[in-house]
Amino acid sequence: MDAGGEGMRKCIHIDMDCFYAAVEEREQPELSGLPVAVGGSSRRGVICAANYEARKYGVCSAMPGFKAVKLCPQLVMLPVRFDLYRAESAKIRAIFGRFTELIEPLSLDEAYLDVSHWGSSGSAIAREVRAQIFEETGLSASAGIAPNKMLAKIASDWNKPNGQFEVREEGIAAFMSELPVAKLWGVGKRMQEKLSRIKVVTCGDLQRLDKFELSRRFGKWGIELHGLCRGFDEREVRPHRSRKSISKENTFAVDVVNLAELLPVMRGMYEGVSKLLDERYRDRQVRALVVKLKFFDFSRTTAESAQVRMSEGVFRDLLDEAWSRGAGKAVRLLGIGVRLMDERDDPQLEMFE
Repeated sequence: MDAGGEGMRKCIHIDMDCFYAAVEEREQPELSGLPVAVGGSSRRGVICAANYEARKYGVCSAMPGFKAVKLCPQLVMLPVRFDLYRAESAKIRAIFGRFTELIEPLSLDEAYLDVSHWGSSGSAIAREVRAQIFEETGLSASAGIAPNKMLAKIASDWNKPNGQFEVREEGIAAFMSELPVAKLWGVGKRMQEKLSRIKVVTCGDLQRLDKFELSRRFGKWGIELHGLCRGFDEREVRPHRSRKSISKENTFAVDVVNLAELLPVMRGMYEGVSKLLDERYRDRQVRALVVKLKFFDFSRTTAESAQVRMSEGVFRDLLDEAWSRGAGKAVRLLGIGVRLMDERDDPQLEMFE
């Protein structure tokens, strides 16, 4: 296994800067210089995107709207306009298509491009892609260039906004040595805490532990970490990545204190997920049914069943299980969904993102 994969692979990760907010600012020039957030307009709404002016106050995506306003009272809150964002995303995707057919979208505002077939340097191609995006949409993008997907995604954060950074094959060892382990995909808060307890903060620290020690402490994931902390990533850019899950969520305007009140909401969600599954994913096999509850204190729990057939009864049982874990706490959000079977799992994709 090598860090760059097979041959001279050139991978670019394009990440649009504050995409939703940037589109709104372009459409409404009077917003320039003001702190702007998209989403979160209701008391229970959640911020979908915030521009850099808003981020100076600590406002960020996934933050409850009421908290964002507390941090930044002058925040301009705008409703989400997904049709507009999808249209802009399609324009950007068309620009990608001028450079390669190997495009793996991660969301409306980011994607991987494999440009290994080009004789030009990855940095030159990324610069041209970003220039064309700005020229045709007025929006800025940041880019990471590297021999593999993981490194390209990490690098795209290095010179934000409106910048790019390249990790060259010969510079991977030095780059990884000082990189915080928190930057590795799959290393969330809990894993960071576990690693911190054994004095592992950087990838260089993690490299001091051999495969056997990592396997003993973290099982199969420890073996993965052994490669990741050295910059290894053999995943290919997959243009036709299959969907991993279907889910519905509902954030309540007022906390729900009675399980019975959740049942009709769950039934409506069940019908929506069932319809979508039947209309668009009839040929896909279900591998699990899932119910998620978020409580008034923002703690959450997820109940899951390895059930392969859609069943309202199973969802009801999962809801009962999740509710019991809350020990009577009021519920602010209910989500239900299905995980779909695929031949290859991608740890970057999670239900209820």
